[in-house]
Amino acid sequence: MEHYWDLIREAYQGYARYLWQEITFQYDYKPVWQNYFWALVLVSVLFMLWEWLKPWREDQPKFRKDFWLDAFYMFFNFFLFSLILFNALSMVVVDAFNDLLGIMGISNTVAFHIETWPKLAQLLLLFVVRDFVQWWVHRLLHAVPALWRFHQVHHSVEQMGFAAHLRYHWMETFVYRSIEYLPLAMIGFGIEDFFFVHMFTLAVGHWNHANIKVNLGPLKYIFNNPNMHMWHHAHDLPEDRQRGVNFGLTLSVWDYLFGTAYIPFSGKSIRLGFPGVSQFPKTFWKQITYGFRKK
Repeated sequence: MEHYWDLIREAYQGYARYLWQEITFQYDYKPVWQNYFWALVLVSVLFMLWEWLKPWREDQPKFRKDFWLDAFYMFFNFFLFSLILFNALSMVVVDAFNDLLGIMGISNTVAFHIETWPKLAQLLLLFVVRDFVQWWVHRLLHAVPALWRFHQVHHSVEQMGFAAHLRYHWMETFVYRSIEYLPLAMIGFGIEDFFFVHMFTLAVGHWNHANIKVNLGPLKYIFNNPNMHMWHHAHDLPEDRQRGVNFGLTLSVWDYLFGTAYIPFSGKSIRLGFPGVSQFPKTFWKQITYGFRKK
């Protein structure tokens, strides 16, 4: 037990140092361009300018409803929680999991050795496997009432914009990462591989939620897009689709393969949210504690 407490203490003691190093580029353990903090800032600024210069919904304010709340969620979920606090805690969980496997006589979870593959092929496999797992987890968040109460934070967005991408409850990070850990561990991916995939999916996620419109042509059957994702956030859905539609995070192909794709028309001006969204908490603290309260 003392070993795990040491891991926790060492992980959290490094938080302030890590944050300062990311902001000031004072590190030598990775390339300068693999800076999560400034990568998030750069991608976000690019999509904000895109929204302002070529908006899909022209009547929507540049700083739409809850923009600053979503901006805070962006840094909290992508950087403060997901990359620092969660990773620190996951070090303990992974170490304990490996110890448990050792007791069971399993010394290595890697089932597929792809380290000899070209780097691009490894990253492509990582991206596809991770996106497929996340598609099923996303469906789970809608299907299980207890998880839906946490996922409602994301669906409480009433005006869509790029920053809405990262408005979600921190419990979702535990659900996603816990379920995706084993399949990714079985094909032997290291954390250094995630930067490329993480930043690509960040950009596509920003795009899906942004107030922009791009005609993808046939590629719409492969990649998620603002038109398709708008219907995922629709307030009103058909009776036979009340548990959600268009669950794809980066790829739309899973929705077309499994019959959950739904784009009846453009959706440019549809109402967003869910029944009762007007009574949903409006502040960060009340939203992240909502799922733990009694109904």
